[in-house]
Amino acid sequence: MRAVIQRVEEARVTVEGRAVGEISKGLLVLLAIEASDGLEDLAFLKKKILNLRVFEDEQGKMNLSLLDAGGSVLMVSQFTLYGDSRKGNRPSYSRAAPPTQAKKLYHELIEQLRLEGVTVEAGKFQAMMKVALVNDGPVTLIVDSKKGYY
Repeated sequence: MRAVIQRVEEARVTVEGRAVGEISKGLLVLLAIEASDGLEDLAFLKKKILNLRVFEDEQGKMNLSLLDAGGSVLMVSQFTLYGDSRKGNRPSYSRAAPPTQAKKLYHELIEQLRLEGVTVEAGKFQAMMKVALVNDGPVTLIVDSKKGYY
């Protein structure tokens, strides 16, 4: 699993002009699922989303996690994070999971975060979406369950 995680003051996702998910303070998570991903990858990403210390404490230092800060999550599926543009100008998405597998893991991650008490809003899987955000910081991280950069 690969995610671009952004600390936001607010974020919203719309489908066909209608807001389907909206949060105030929290994390916008753009999520891609690879064909080889499974429950271990889901557990890794869940832990990172919950525990990354990217929110400021009283001294202005990034020492607080999403759980500590009481933030929300806006989860948006984005298979294009597995786009490979090394050859030519048209990216290949062959590493991205098939829609059935990706949808299952996408919804499972949302449910797992909710079970931890986090408010999670979400985009619509496989829809054309518009995402609007106010990035706070800006703080943006790339987390990948297989790559070792996080």
